[in-house]
Amino acid sequence: MNMENYFNKLTDTIRAITEENFLGIYIHGSWAMGGFNPDRSDVDLLVVVGNSLDIATQCRLAKFLLANSNDPYPIEISFLTQNQLKNWTHPCPYEFHYSEGWRQSFERELLTGQYGDINNDHKVDPDLAAHLTILNHRGICWEGPPIKDIFPVIPQSHYLSSILADYQDCLKNVEAEPVYCVLNLIRVYWYVKEEVISSKLEAGEYGLTSFPQEYKETIRKVIESYQGNRVREFHKEELTSIRDYIQSEVEKRVGGSSV
Repeated sequence: MNMENYFNKLTDTIRAITEENFLGIYIHGSWAMGGFNPDRSDVDLLVVVGNSLDIATQCRLAKFLLANSNDPYPIEISFLTQNQLKNWTHPCPYEFHYSEGWRQSFERELLTGQYGDINNDHKVDPDLAAHLTILNHRGICWEGPPIKDIFPVIPQSHYLSSILADYQDCLKNVEAEPVYCVLNLIRVYWYVKEEVISSKLEAGEYGLTSFPQEYKETIRKVIESYQGNRVREFHKEELTSIRDYIQSEVEKRVGGSSV
């Protein structure tokens, strides 16, 4: 797929739906950092609008994203107002969010006309601290004002809080989702050790060169699976071993009470 045409199509439709409220659209995540895998990665987007989105606009966005996410790539997208960015708090409030995890509830709400998830007055997302940090360091302005002119600098403590929440999930789920979780655990380890903001693939490559030899075969299998080169089988012992190693190293640097 021609990705320029893909992003232009998304931008044109989102601009048409939000009308004069539209200010800009920005790419973060694996596409921005050069680690996009067409068979595995989400398209990660942030949209800035001038003012709050009414329910009719949010429903039009929901219908558009339900029709276009997974065609061909899953979309994760958040809409924020200028005020939400200017008056930064963590976890950050937002106007509208879609990812594939919301598909069933959005479909149900559009059928019933009860918009608890689509139009929630108290929406906040701790992940936005990580998304905006990545955007500031590695992101792409597809259309709109330059990133530095519209997005705040995120305090390191907020970014760390955001990635540690995902880190905790990965500690629990490493056996169920070994590829995603091992790469994310390495990514958090690399940040707390050297303050490097990386993609999952970059984290895996770092692990291959920097981790003890006993973990490198597991990391190699994870990378091969992530890239789709080869489907690999993982054993419980190797996954819990690398998880425990990373957890020990992270807690040495952050403190057990923080993680």
